[in-house]
Amino acid sequence: MAKLDEIEIQERLKNLEGWEYIDDALQTTFEFKDFKETFSIMTRIAFECEAQNHHPEWSNVYNTLTIRLNTHDANGVTLKDFKLAQSIEDIIESD
Repeated sequence: MAKLDEIEIQERLKNLEGWEYIDDALQTTFEFKDFKETFSIMTRIAFECEAQNHHPEWSNVYNTLTIRLNTHDANGVTLKDFKLAQSIEDIIESD
């Protein structure tokens, strides 16, 4: 998968509210009601990551989940990252 240039990334980010391009990765933070809700969402995201064979760098503190996506093999952001970001958005919106 080919690494996208910054112009392509910025154009595609227009369709992902709340996501930013920071240090060669797509990044966002979500806040939920409590730890249980956050962990539940993380579990659902984890299953989708396995299905796509693409795994985020993420951290969780109580009710906050921060996610960073990039494609290590390409040393940057690819379409694979945008596909997973959209899947994550779909999971959160369906909750």
